[in-house]
Amino acid sequence: MITAFIADLHANREAVEAVLEHARAQGAQRWVLLGDFVGYGADPAWVVDQVRELVKAGAIAVMGNHDQAVVRGAAPGMRPDARYVVEWTRAQLDTTQLDFLASLPMTQRQGNQVYVHANGWAPAGWEYIQGRSDAVRSMQAVDACYTFCGHMHEPKLFHVSSTGKAGDFVPTAGVAIPVPPHRQWLVIPGSAGQPRDGNPAACYAMFDEGAATVTYHRVPYDHQSAGAKILEANLPQRLASRLEDGH
Repeated sequence: MITAFIADLHANREAVEAVLEHARAQGAQRWVLLGDFVGYGADPAWVVDQVRELVKAGAIAVMGNHDQAVVRGAAPGMRPDARYVVEWTRAQLDTTQLDFLASLPMTQRQGNQVYVHANGWAPAGWEYIQGRSDAVRSMQAVDACYTFCGHMHEPKLFHVSSTGKAGDFVPTAGVAIPVPPHRQWLVIPGSAGQPRDGNPAACYAMFDEGAATVTYHRVPYDHQSAGAKILEANLPQRLASRLEDGH
């Protein structure tokens, strides 16, 4: 089974369309969507509808912090730009779309795989996996062979050996990485809708369960059009600039 993992779509229609097309061409047979379907971008209704259709067809989806904020209201610590977009986004969604976001679980598990937006130790706390120690904490909390997370907006891979030795590295796009099940692995595919590693190309990852490999992908898309929509919607200019420079 080949699964495409897509995280942090952030209402970016152009990026999501490009990633879905690319993943299908790469042979994706299954979809796991790791949260933050809304926030920052100008097409929340389209992205939520796309996610709903994928879920109806058998995809797995979990809730992100921006999804929760649109349903329940922005958290006190949310930055002003994000808070503003949360309020704008709520006005763009109808009741069925809001109900769908509200219905999303914090985590899902299938066999030896766990899917969560932020981390495994406290999914609803929205703490970031900042480095190796956080990754180990997350892996230990779920006791699964493979954990797939979003939230960080930068592609990264962590692992723990059977002896407890931890490691991490930044993957090279398009290169299949062996992830044998005798170790624990934490896969962060990066953000489809708002990458923050200096590369504006959309991120996602493919997991080939039979071959026990993960391949990270970067997909160029029309980020200028996505940015122009942000400005046309009178959303913060910085959010459009981020799509241009990938920071």
